[in-house]
Amino acid sequence: MTDERIEGAVTGANGTLKSGFGRLTGDTKLQLEGKFDEVKGKALDAYGRAIDKLETLSERAPADLREPVRTGLDFARRKPLLTTGIIAGLAFILAGSGRRRR
Repeated sequence: MTDERIEGAVTGANGTLKSGFGRLTGDTKLQLEGKFDEVKGKALDAYGRAIDKLETLSERAPADLREPVRTGLDFARRKPLLTTGIIAGLAFILAGSGRRRR
């Protein structure tokens, strides 16, 4: 289990508590903060799961590719927002390239 998954679980649980307390007291700002933390926790958990899966797959990679894959995974762990942005940008470009232009 990676740090991202642990942090995601803690953030999600904290968000649930914050949202519940906000609902109990009628504080809508606290409810929104709690919901935001819940979503953030789920996103961190999903990111951690993806990194874990890629790490498992990298162990099966050919020997000459293992070091570059590990370097890429280390980068992804150190800069999760930048990595997410890069992947989202690539997905946007690939989705756009599949459409026909008139």
